[in-house]
Amino acid sequence: MFNRILQNTRKPQGFWGRMMLFGMNNGHKPLSDWAMPHLPLAEDAHVLDVGCGGGANLAVLLKRCPKGRADGLDHSAESVAASRKKNARELGRRCAVTQGDVGALPYGNSTYDAVTAFETVYFWPDLPRAFSEILRVLKPGGRFLLACEMGDASDTTWTSRINGMTVYTGEDLKARLEAAGFINVKLEKTRKVWFCMVAQKPA
Repeated sequence: MFNRILQNTRKPQGFWGRMMLFGMNNGHKPLSDWAMPHLPLAEDAHVLDVGCGGGANLAVLLKRCPKGRADGLDHSAESVAASRKKNARELGRRCAVTQGDVGALPYGNSTYDAVTAFETVYFWPDLPRAFSEILRVLKPGGRFLLACEMGDASDTTWTSRINGMTVYTGEDLKARLEAAGFINVKLEKTRKVWFCMVAQKPA
C-alpha cells in the first residue's frame, strides 16, 4: 500500500496524489528558498517551471517577476489542476499551466528568459532530449535552474520503491548539461546533500 502511494511522487493521481502535492508544496519549500536566489531574474522575465507540481514555485516566480510572467508544465493532470488553483489570480493573465512532456515542450523556440525544475529530473526518461528541449525554448543567454534534494546515486532507498526514478549526482548532471550545449554551468551544494545548478544557453 505504501509503495503504491509513493508512486504519486512521480505522477500524482487521485486522492493520494492531491495529498502528495500538498506535502510537496510545503516539504520542498526549504529547497526552493535555498536554490531560487541562485537564479538571477529581471522583474519582467518570462519563466517556465517544468514539473510544476502543486504550483508553489510558480507563485514564487510570479512574485519575483511582477512585470513578467511564469508558466508551468506538468505531465500529471492532478498537478496541473493544483497549480492552476494555487495561482488562480494570475491564471490567464501572467500565468498559464499546461499538461505536457518535458521531452516535447509545447512552446516555441527562444520563448523563455529562464526555466526552472525542482525535484523532478529524477523522473525524466530521456535526459538528453529533455535538456535539448529546455535549451531550445530558452532565449539566447537564458538560464536553467535545476534543484534536487537527493544527489547520492548509490542510495536506493527511494529508487527501489518508486517506479522509473533515477537519482543523479550533481557532477553527472553538470556533465550532461554541458554535453547538451549549455555553458557556464555552476554547481552549488549544501551539507544536506542538496544541490542546484544554473546553466546558460549560449548568446
